Amino acid sequence: MPKSSPCVFPWSSLWLASLITLVVQSVLSSSYSSSSSSSAYQRPAAGDKRPGFMERTLVLLDVNTRSPIRVLNDNFLSLQLDPSIIKDGWLDFLSSKRLVTLARGLSPAFLRFGGKRTDFLQFNNQKNLAKFRGPGPDYYLKNYEDDIVRSDIALDKQNGCKLANHPDIMLELQREKAATTQLVLLKEQLSNIYSNITITARSLDKLYNFADCAGLHLILGLNALHRNPDNSWNTSSTLSLLKYGAGKKYNISWELGNEPNAYRSMVGRAVNSTQLAQDYTKLRTLLQSVRYYHRAHLFGPNAGRPRKNAILLLDGFMKNAGSVVDAVTWQHYFMDGRVSKAEDFLKTRLLDTLTEQITKVTKVVNTHTPGKKVWLGGLGPAWAGGISNLSDTYAAGFLWVNTLGMAAVQGIDVVLRHSFFDYGYTHLVDQHFNPLPDYWFSLVFKRLVGPRVLAVRVAGLQRKPQPGRVIRDKLRIYAHCTSYYNHNYVRGSITIYIINLHRSRKKIKLAGTLRNKTVHQYLLQPYGTDGLKAKHIQLNGEKLLMVDNETFPELKPKTLRAGRTIAMPPMTIGFYVIKNINAYACRR
Repeated sequence: MPKSSPCVFPWSSLWLASLITLVVQSVLSSSYSSSSSSSAYQRPAAGDKRPGFMERTLVLLDVNTRSPIRVLNDNFLSLQLDPSIIKDGWLDFLSSKRLVTLARGLSPAFLRFGGKRTDFLQFNNQKNLAKFRGPGPDYYLKNYEDDIVRSDIALDKQNGCKLANHPDIMLELQREKAATTQLVLLKEQLSNIYSNITITARSLDKLYNFADCAGLHLILGLNALHRNPDNSWNTSSTLSLLKYGAGKKYNISWELGNEPNAYRSMVGRAVNSTQLAQDYTKLRTLLQSVRYYHRAHLFGPNAGRPRKNAILLLDGFMKNAGSVVDAVTWQHYFMDGRVSKAEDFLKTRLLDTLTEQITKVTKVVNTHTPGKKVWLGGLGPAWAGGISNLSDTYAAGFLWVNTLGMAAVQGIDVVLRHSFFDYGYTHLVDQHFNPLPDYWFSLVFKRLVGPRVLAVRVAGLQRKPQPGRVIRDKLRIYAHCTSYYNHNYVRGSITIYIINLHRSRKKIKLAGTLRNKTVHQYLLQPYGTDGLKAKHIQLNGEKLLMVDNETFPELKPKTLRAGRTIAMPPMTIGFYVIKNINAYACRR
């Protein structure tokens, strides 16, 4: 577990009483054990398993209920879509009733439309003609395109949210097309030779319809590599896009470029921090010139993982244009395709890399613009589409939930998850429109966890660090005020979420202000025989499945009686709502 914030509370009398009781019980137990056995040490008999040190550890847990240590954005957990969905055809299916329902389940949230291909987008103000779509097998392309056109015509006749139920055969053909197109996109990525992607007026209409129907606020990434001969940013396509969006009264926020520190390796052309700062200043001026967007939000610079080049670019950008952006954005991906087993997602060294990266970024931001909000503008368990049967399984949830807890404690205002839906293995929803484990983790998080972060105090027997060795916590505990959007709980309730990375069960005793309170348990475990590689998840023993295209399963808690010890099974994640605690930090 990350180190507690300096804003921790003093030990309460209840806390001390609980700790003293535990110590006394331990002493009495050991005295009784000593008197009933030989005074000399005896090695356990063969076949008898000596209880392990951590197995005998009872963790005492208390939370500071007086004041929050952080107050985050209401849209803390947010989403991302990659522009490649235009090329592989999935954009045409964002009107799916089931897909909109799944996205709405994670609202309120931002929806960032951006990624590696942001800097190859070109806006064309016309209807979405077939020639602007990606490739598809000749034997079905004509009928497939005709079906898309007929679907568009039917959607145009609807008022309000435009939703569709696509036939199974149409979805099957689309999956074939996406698989073919992804081979082309992967070849581009490996060769670092990228083709432009045309985003038409029809494409923008479909994208905005999806965001609006799902209750998401759209953040649209603009092409920063559209350059003039003198290397200044060419605004012609952007101005046309702004005028079209304003005419439609589309409420959109904006960003420019994606990982500008990597441009040289991508296209052989560098954009330094000074030039990027000028480009952002120009974009702000451009937004102010379009009346509908004169107060629109602008985010950036969306730098890559904070290594040397990215930090230098971020430092120069903040020095020259820190006041231009409304929040500072950067990206982090944990691992590459070399990961080979599910247990890799449980490595504490991997989980803790995020803390180091956040520290680097916030140091630069606070040097130039103290107090400026920082967003994790692109976050995924793995890059380059992820790893099949690994980054789309229960195992990846440890990385995801720990990221949310760690980012919240360190004051990251928004975390944008890459990606909500697309081809690959790092997404929340698969190509059959079925939620993957990380989606269910996200849904439970949204339902139970609010933006107010609370300080956690943990006590228990701990191993002493050995010289030259780092002992990293495998039991990670985070606390927030319960979400105000959840009407099953009154204001003043607290949600604690616990990640048990141990291979053994761990017991947590609520102490201090949490003592003798009724607890609602939401324990999430893999479903089936695949263990950590499971693609289905169970809540308190019940498999989670959508009831139909518009109905979520009921998230039923298990009530733990007041004073009962929380028992966390090995390698599991649980959310615990402390009811009727009337926490002062959570009443406002």
